[in-house]
Amino acid sequence: MGTLANSDPFAMKMKGETADVTVVIPTWNRARSVVEAIDSVLAQSAAPREILVVDDGSTDDTVAALENYGDTIRVLRLENNRGVSAARNRGIEAAAGRYIAFLDSDDLWLSRKLEVQMAYVREHPESRIHQTDEIWIRNGVRVNPGKRHQKPEGWIFEPSLHLCLISPSAVMIEKRLFDEVGLFDERFPACEDYDMWLRITCRFPVGLVRQALIVKRGGHSDQLSRLPVLDKYRIESIRNLLKSGMLSDAQVRAAVDVLRVKCAIYATGCRKRGRLAEAERYLRMARGFDESCF
Repeated sequence: MGTLANSDPFAMKMKGETADVTVVIPTWNRARSVVEAIDSVLAQSAAPREILVVDDGSTDDTVAALENYGDTIRVLRLENNRGVSAARNRGIEAAAGRYIAFLDSDDLWLSRKLEVQMAYVREHPESRIHQTDEIWIRNGVRVNPGKRHQKPEGWIFEPSLHLCLISPSAVMIEKRLFDEVGLFDERFPACEDYDMWLRITCRFPVGLVRQALIVKRGGHSDQLSRLPVLDKYRIESIRNLLKSGMLSDAQVRAAVDVLRVKCAIYATGCRKRGRLAEAERYLRMARGFDESCF
């Protein structure tokens, strides 16, 4: 466990440049996979400024596993499980780096991720957020993302309304950006990243490194993306954004169009599950939205 856990952090930095990046790894009851995630950061050709692991109230062997790393990482512990938004927010608030790179504790970085991303920052100093392409692993088997999951770049607000097109483990964000758009919404038990990316993409373009530099692992039972009510949270996110006054007229029209569709789809799912009152409420929402309301 932790093959690089005893590495000298100063020796680690001698492998290449030191990137002005804080790596934030939120974790909860994933003792084995968080070690693999940390090791993939320690193996980077360009070392980060710091690695913050936010333990979101784990009750398994996570505490012992993280202690093996000594001062190579910094561990922040939440007394009770508060969710991934709270864990990421704690990391953002404590971060010393100019940039923040998230890594979900079930994902991995390939060894040149930070090196390549810092090169991108030097070539595009105006860019405040960018991400890399990724490799998908589902239940231990590599799969190819569908065409609709291919990552766009630039002003991607409208396609981002339909589905989440930014991967937390692939993104690098200037820390000061959070001062302008706010932190992750801790009221969301899922789709908190969808909510964040909408707040960002309506105001800023998103860069893309067209190299697969992360391994995104899925299919396990504790993934939030497996929850059956995700569209409910996406609907709430779009409604909040419409009420915020942040959107241009064109963005409002696009958001309302997607909101109507998502309300209708969610209502159909409610009806199939016998939740008739909830279905009717979302059907009324689908029929009632108009740009003039916001």
